[in-house]
Amino acid sequence: MPFPLIAAAVALALPFVTATALAAQTSKAPKAAAATAKVAAAAKRAPAKKTVKRKLPRKTVKAVEAATPVQSPSERLTEAELAIAKNVYTGTIACELGASVTVTADEKNPGFFEVTTGKLRYYMHPVESRTGSIRMEDNRAGAMWLQLGSKSMLMNQKLGQRLADECATPRQREHAAELQANPPPNLLGDLK
Repeated sequence: MPFPLIAAAVALALPFVTATALAAQTSKAPKAAAATAKVAAAAKRAPAKKTVKRKLPRKTVKAVEAATPVQSPSERLTEAELAIAKNVYTGTIACELGASVTVTADEKNPGFFEVTTGKLRYYMHPVESRTGSIRMEDNRAGAMWLQLGSKSMLMNQKLGQRLADECATPRQREHAAELQANPPPNLLGDLK
């Protein structure tokens, strides 16, 4: 073949070869990206390696417990908080809308109470308040039981909502009726 024909054939074939090579590279890029995405997704789905916890022998656990000084929950309460606990109403307390709250004193830990409503359970202790109302809190769950003279309420502070309202024992109902019959004097006076 003469040289000019070979040069012409190469000149015509060069753009075709270049276009074919570019098409092959661009078609490989999405496949490579898809393969990388599949590997990453599989890594996310794979469970993390579990660490193996070895149980200690019972003798060792008991020896450590015996040597470790333990502070009961009641020892963590102040004298003022223990005094507040003596005024907490216990038993099943009827609330509005047919709900009820049960307050039970913990016999093992004086000053602590189990407060339940429906399926919710809280382990509470009294906290001093500036207003003089009885306030109990469960710091882990973020719940609070507030006992006023005429009613009590259970609140979830984390969610910012009342779980039970207008809860009243017979003593609280008597107090509410007394306040309605003999209202306290208006502290602001007559503002007319």
